[in-house]
Amino acid sequence: MNDQILKETEEYIRTLFETESREGLSYHDVIHTEYVANQAMQIGLRSKLSREDLNTVVVAAWFHDIGFMIRSEGHEAESQRIAREFLASKGVSNDRIKKVVECISATEMPQNPGNNMLAKVLCDADMAYLSEDFYIERTQLLRKEWNHESERKLSRKAYYRETIELFENHHYFTAYGKETFSPGKEQNLQLLHSLLKEIEKKEHGKAARTKAKRKKSKKKKEKEKLPGRGVESMFRLTARNQINLSSIADNKANILISINTIVLTVLMSIGMGKISDYPVITIPAVFFISTCLITIIFAILSTRPKISSGKFSKEDIHHKRINLLFFGNFYNMKMDEYEWAVKEMMEDSDYLYSSMIRDQYSLGKVIANKYRLLRIAYTIFMIGLILSSLLFAIFILFVPQ
Repeated sequence: MNDQILKETEEYIRTLFETESREGLSYHDVIHTEYVANQAMQIGLRSKLSREDLNTVVVAAWFHDIGFMIRSEGHEAESQRIAREFLASKGVSNDRIKKVVECISATEMPQNPGNNMLAKVLCDADMAYLSEDFYIERTQLLRKEWNHESERKLSRKAYYRETIELFENHHYFTAYGKETFSPGKEQNLQLLHSLLKEIEKKEHGKAARTKAKRKKSKKKKEKEKLPGRGVESMFRLTARNQINLSSIADNKANILISINTIVLTVLMSIGMGKISDYPVITIPAVFFISTCLITIIFAILSTRPKISSGKFSKEDIHHKRINLLFFGNFYNMKMDEYEWAVKEMMEDSDYLYSSMIRDQYSLGKVIANKYRLLRIAYTIFMIGLILSSLLFAIFILFVPQ
């Protein structure tokens, strides 16, 4: 293959890139193709190829990626077809065309030139950029092209991982390639590892910050779920009001007990002696004594405390069945058992506030019962007082002495 064919091939490929290049081919462009052709010339010279073989491998370098103009997947087959048609039109022998096609075929990843020296030269030329100082810059263009052409989008992290795998599985085939390109390739491999490590470090830091942020947000939400000061003030105010109401009820009961006890004392000590002198007042007196006695009984019932067993089990705590805020539920328990139970309740905000609600409810029920009994006691005392007075008047005025 003579120099004229090589010159015409270069002009033809450059024209195709200017007129037929597809959008999105940021890496497989005329710059890459020219670079591979120059590297093929250099490696071929150092490998002491004949002039005809050297021109053959450089022509193959110009054609090796031209298939990207048509499609990315299976571009090697398109490159071979275009090379055959062009070289045949220029009168190149079938034997030389076959050598060009074999070189292009060998560049398909993973590269496999076999024992074909021309294919080895082209494969090393195609991958020579792995050793260059501008490798990182060029490989970013390759990632950009990949993401444009493929449905599977690669992040920088994923791309670096795949590229590192490529580096570790790849090796140069020619003696010149191994000697010249391997050191630079090793440096770029270490650089890729550093870049990947930096990305992973940033992601780890970002993940840690995200985790901390989520944890903080979770705590904030949990805190927002807890009753605020207004609700706690409500519990405090309600408890104080109910205690005051309970005290009022006890005071009212004490008044009734005191008054009726005094009346009973007077009637029993003085009144009973008069009944023998005035038998007419016997029925009114007995009625009034009964009224006082029943009133005292209901007043005492309203103040009589009701205490439970004062014990609970661990199962009661785990199932949140016991109210630890009421002394009647724990006064028979040991100190360490009660302390454990209270700590369990304090760690569970739902249980804590549920206990406060139940405590308010229980206290309200007790107060309601007190006032119910007091109402009965006051009603009996009022009605009994009225009826007793009427009976006294009737028996004194209308019953003969």
